[in-house]
This record gives sequence, C-alpha cells and structure tokens, in this order.
Amino acid sequence: MNSPFTVLFLLALASSTGLRLWLAQRQFRHVAAHRQAVPTDFVGQVPLEAHQKAADYTCAKVRLGQLDTLLDAAVLLGLTLGGGIDWLARLWAGWLGAPLWQGVAVIASALLISGLLGLPLSLLATFGVEARFGFNRTTPALYLADLAKSVLLGALLGLPLLALVLWLLTALGSQAWLAVWAVWVGFSLVLMVVFPTLIAPLFNRFVPLDNPALKSRIEALLLRCGFRASGVFVMDGSRRSSHGNAYFTGFGRAKRIVFFDTLMQQLSPSEIEAVLAHELGHFHHRHIVQRMLTSFALSLAVLAGLQWLLGTSWFQPALGVNTASLASGLLLFMLALPVFSFPLTPLTSLLSRRHEYQADAFAARHASANDLTHALVKLYRDNAATLTPDPLHSQFYDSHPPASLRIAHLKDLPA
Repeated sequence: MNSPFTVLFLLALASSTGLRLWLAQRQFRHVAAHRQAVPTDFVGQVPLEAHQKAADYTCAKVRLGQLDTLLDAAVLLGLTLGGGIDWLARLWAGWLGAPLWQGVAVIASALLISGLLGLPLSLLATFGVEARFGFNRTTPALYLADLAKSVLLGALLGLPLLALVLWLLTALGSQAWLAVWAVWVGFSLVLMVVFPTLIAPLFNRFVPLDNPALKSRIEALLLRCGFRASGVFVMDGSRRSSHGNAYFTGFGRAKRIVFFDTLMQQLSPSEIEAVLAHELGHFHHRHIVQRMLTSFALSLAVLAGLQWLLGTSWFQPALGVNTASLASGLLLFMLALPVFSFPLTPLTSLLSRRHEYQADAFAARHASANDLTHALVKLYRDNAATLTPDPLHSQFYDSHPPASLRIAHLKDLPA
C-alpha cells in the first residue's frame, strides 16, 4: 500500500466493481417494477406471460452477473496483490529452465485458474438459469466436449502466439511494441479468414440453405445490395439453445451468411430477408471495417503503454509481483487494463447503437421496415429480451437500442 499506483489500482477496482453492482441493481429494480404490464407499443404483440418471463429471465441473469462481478474482483486481487502471480512464477521457475517457457507457463496457468474459478458460474448459467427458462438444450456431455475443444484450441493457437510475443519483447527491447502490434494485426486477420471453415465447424454443423424459395429471395437481396458471399448456411444452434440468431462471419472472399436453425423456425421468409438486410447494412456502412480499424488503433496505443510500463521499476511491485519479469508484467497489464478502461464502456456502446440505427435504415430501404419490426418483436418475445431495461444501464452497456426506441425509429422511417 506504500505505492501510489497500488492505491490508484484499488480505487479503480473498487469504483468499477461498485459501479457494475449499482448498475445491475438499477436494472433489476427497473425491470421488476415494470413486470406487471406490457409496454403500450407492444400490447397485442407480446403476451403478458411472455413479458413477465422476460422480466424474470433478465433479473435472474442480473443476479448471476453480480456474482460474476464479485468473483472477477476477488480473482484479480488474488492474482495481483494477493501474490498469486508471484507464487506461479516461483512454481514454474523450479520446474522449467528457460525464462521464455517459464513466462508462457505463468500466463497460461493464471488464465487457466481464472477459467476454472469461473466454471461454477458458467455451469449455473447454462444448467440453472437457461434451463429454468426453457432455453438450454446443451447436454452435460456436449458442454464438456465444447469446453475441451475450447481449451485445446486456445492452447494450440494461444501458446505459440504468447511465446512469440514474449520472445519479441525480450529480443527487440524498446521497439518490441511495434512488432507485437504487427503480429497481433496479422493474427487477427488470419483468424477472421480461417474461422468460418476451420474453427466454427469444430463446434457446429453448417449446411447450405436448402429452401429454394428463401435462397432465391436472399440472392435477389444480395444482388440489390451489391454484396457477395461465399454461401448461405444454416447452423445447428438448437443443439445448445433455443435462442435464435443470424450473423456474418469471415473476411474478404471467405464471408459467409449464417442463420441459426432456430431463427428459421421463428421467422417468416420476408422477416428473414429483413433481418439479413439489416446485417448487410453493417457491411454497406463499413461498420465492421471501422470497428476493426478502431480496435487496431487502440491496440497500438495499448501496446505502447505496455512497453512503457515494462520499463518502469514500480509497476510490477505495485501490483504484488516482487520477482519482476516480462511475462508477469504482460499478465499484470492484461489483468489491470479492464479495470482502468471500464469507464469507456458507454462510448463503445453509444457507437454500436448508432450503427444499429444506420443498419435498420438500410434494411428499410432494401427490404421492409414493417417486416423487420415484426421480426424484432418476435425475437424479443421468443428470446425473452426485456422490453423495459433501465435507461442508464442500457446507455452504459447495450450494444443495441432498447426495443421501444428501435421500433419507434423503424416506424418513423420513410415507407
């Protein structure tokens, strides 16, 4: 506690944790207070029973989220000021000779411990909350298989990348941050290209859309919008959940359109077309590229900050690491950064909501605003998304506008 940075870290952690809990409590109270009546704009479209289910589902997730917030804070303190990273460094120093592999082991084991400590809440979310509200379709065997695949994939991709980053930090000194940034950008771009064909099929089955009428409708929409994709696929999302969704994946010529099979069951062909038109709006306005370039620019600034901190004598001791190393410094930076960047969350949420409005407007021009409205109402209803979020909580976190504002915006668009 003698270091000013230690005090600053503790204040930032207490502030961010307290703010998360307070916002969650606001969300819980606001949703619960509006549980008894369907909002006027949705009367006749969403039954009271479905509205109340959404309220109860939201409140259950909020309570679980509060536990997760407290657990994250406890794990962070245990790894930093509690001496966890220092203990791991001593442990691996006794087992591994090369500093590079010691560093890889320290970071990997810290992340693994964090994941294991969070596993009970993940199980509770899947087999507790999701199951209680009728959404979970994941079996214990499938859950364990997904977990094993995720860990193995993370090791196969992450450990070599981590070793390369630590080697660059050691070999290049003060210029390492530029090389690390270039590696990160390249890795991210390659991952975007290979994800649809090499990674996603490890977890889900993708089959080409076999509905000729719907496929023809989609191809006509793509032609109108000037969009080219490598295919339209249906994913077996129903193996794990009854929630419906649709998304684009891939980059360049590897772009794919993916519909959950549950979405295909929920929406009519015209509504599916409208949802797809919304997604095409993101590409038309280059939202994906904008976010990617923003991410790369921010990562460049972040890595410059990392390089500076690694050169200081106070950073690691202030966060509980007495045996300083490049690996422990990198790990501390990864753990502490979210604490200090949390206040920026509303800015990213605001930008994302603006993008959603722009994509909705594009969909209204190239499909039907009325069909998109009907599709959204069905998705809100069937996915038990609350129609009455707390305004402040929504402004802080939500990447999509609240249902009432989004529907009103669609209704105000020119026919």
